[in-house]
Amino acid sequence: MTFMEAVLDGLRLVLVWPAPGYMLLGVAIGMFFGAVPGLGGLVGMAIILPFTFGMEPNVAFAFILGMYAVTTTADTLSSVLLGIPGTAASQATILDGYPMAQRGEASRALGAAYTVSMIGGVIGAVFLAISIPVIRPVILSFSEPELFALAVLGLTMVASLSGKSIFKGTAAACFGLMLATIGFAEFGGVRRYWFDQNFLLEGLPIVPYVLGLFAIPEILELAVRNTSISRVQREEVATGGIINGMKDAAKHWWLGIRCTCIGVYVGMLPGLGGSIVDWVAYGHAAQSEKNNENFGKGDVRGVIAPEAANNAMKGGALLPTIAFAIPGSASMAILLSAFFIQGLEPGPQMLTDKLNITFTLVWTLVLANVAGAVALLLWGSQASKITYLQGHIIVPAIMLVVFMGAWVGNGTLGNWIVLLVFGVIGYFMKLGGWPRPPIVLGFVLGKIMEEAMNLSMQTHAWGSFTRPIVLVIIVLIIATIIHAVMKQRKKQKELAEPSEFKPGEGSMIVAEGGKDCPPASWPISALLVMMFVYCFVEAMQWSFSPRVFPQTVSTIGCFLALGALIYDLKGRAALKAGTAAADVVGVDSAYVLKSLYYLSWLIGIFVLTLLIGQFPSLVLFVILYLKFWGNFSWKVIAIYTVFAITFLLIMFNEIVPVLWYEPPHLPSFFV
Repeated sequence: MTFMEAVLDGLRLVLVWPAPGYMLLGVAIGMFFGAVPGLGGLVGMAIILPFTFGMEPNVAFAFILGMYAVTTTADTLSSVLLGIPGTAASQATILDGYPMAQRGEASRALGAAYTVSMIGGVIGAVFLAISIPVIRPVILSFSEPELFALAVLGLTMVASLSGKSIFKGTAAACFGLMLATIGFAEFGGVRRYWFDQNFLLEGLPIVPYVLGLFAIPEILELAVRNTSISRVQREEVATGGIINGMKDAAKHWWLGIRCTCIGVYVGMLPGLGGSIVDWVAYGHAAQSEKNNENFGKGDVRGVIAPEAANNAMKGGALLPTIAFAIPGSASMAILLSAFFIQGLEPGPQMLTDKLNITFTLVWTLVLANVAGAVALLLWGSQASKITYLQGHIIVPAIMLVVFMGAWVGNGTLGNWIVLLVFGVIGYFMKLGGWPRPPIVLGFVLGKIMEEAMNLSMQTHAWGSFTRPIVLVIIVLIIATIIHAVMKQRKKQKELAEPSEFKPGEGSMIVAEGGKDCPPASWPISALLVMMFVYCFVEAMQWSFSPRVFPQTVSTIGCFLALGALIYDLKGRAALKAGTAAADVVGVDSAYVLKSLYYLSWLIGIFVLTLLIGQFPSLVLFVILYLKFWGNFSWKVIAIYTVFAITFLLIMFNEIVPVLWYEPPHLPSFFV
């Protein structure tokens, strides 16, 4: 298949029904997850990932990329209207977007943002398309040593840029790598870390794992805070001005183009992605534009710059994902999971035999960006009303999707055990300021890295580390670590003023791993040290091939976790002495106790399922939650329950049929 034939066939696959329908459905879901702070594209992709089972590749990617493409467009709603970042990629938008809303120019800001988001997303996808012929021969020249070194570089980048402590970021990445070794070893066939649980022999199920790590902690916060998402009254938000915003985007077209290019190139760097792209673009605009004294006070250019960059970033992030199987962001790590579900292997195959599938990704990004931006331009102000709903209305609906999403893969109770275990782990990591993206990146890259490492040792031995490209990548890894350490030390000096903890500070919205809570963090560090030691000792009985990777990772991880533990203990002592830095906080005991109470409800769903079955347990959870947490009237509860039952029956009996769990002594109602 020639290059142009692949381009046209990719377009055909996107336009053949039902792919367009699923793409538009994904766009609608993406707008919801982008608009709701605390959810975002990562949680949304984790939730819809299980629904791609059984789909054709073009339909599955149309669905998941349709959602992914518009989250950094829809997140502008909460950033502008509420001053709350919908996702990490919209943090810089707040600086000028929210002041514009405060003075009645919200619609103008939204109009400008959606226009440049559409243009940035399209240009980013086009860049991906034109780069494929250039990058293909480079990919084909790579072998296992280069792939292994590149994977290490990607993990180092995301770990060093996740949170305040490089020890925590890299230790979390090692934790993810160790999780990837669970099950039968590909080299040697040894059963590793399976704890006598047969469902783990095939490896840790990725969908429940990701849902637990990311979705449950965010939903828990909505439930425990007992507030609506919005902190602004609906009557205070001005309307009108969409056209004026579009005119602003046209007027400052050169700024939009420059920031689009920044977004594409930042997106290509594995592990960076949305965490910094908006700040790089905003900083460029603030420094390069004339008459910049109004930046931070409601300048529309401060909205245009980050919004053009964060959408263009997505096309760039796809490039290392497709070409090297190195995710450009945590969301791309979940997209890699979709590749594996479809039986596709990123790398040379996607640039040769499956080139048409690659172009379905490109075309989906283009069409989804246009569809999402046009929809939001037409009724974006109406979509923002979801952020005014009471949190207790949203939680039961999302929990139904989370529990059933974890069930869809293979329909075993083991999936729910994984969901709940990693829900607890994710909650405590978030509470303690530990970054979670490195864990999922490590998990996805683990098997790829172990295979590359073993093949490299067998084929090239220690000569693997002397190959020219590998040496260049090693230099980049060292430079990345040095840069991260220097940057974090500089930030610590800037924040070296003592502060006192005040209850409620834990509710502040911060970047992933951006806060520092030593009292909640040090137990995690200690547990990781013990886990790495256990993994090393357990592997001693295996032959060389199945043990070399886990022992290498556990050794490195143990030293990193020890570094994190020492860092936490020093922070804990400083907090007690009242000499902690301004961004170091204590534990909000009331919040933690209520969080544990909510987690006990989730465990209760599992226990109740063992007693009365899965379907009635989920329905009963909805009823009891609305009554005891939301304190709604029985009329509201009845209406909500009817919709919940209808959703469960239609979605999981008709659209995505599942085998419901029924206790042995009860009849099956849904066969």
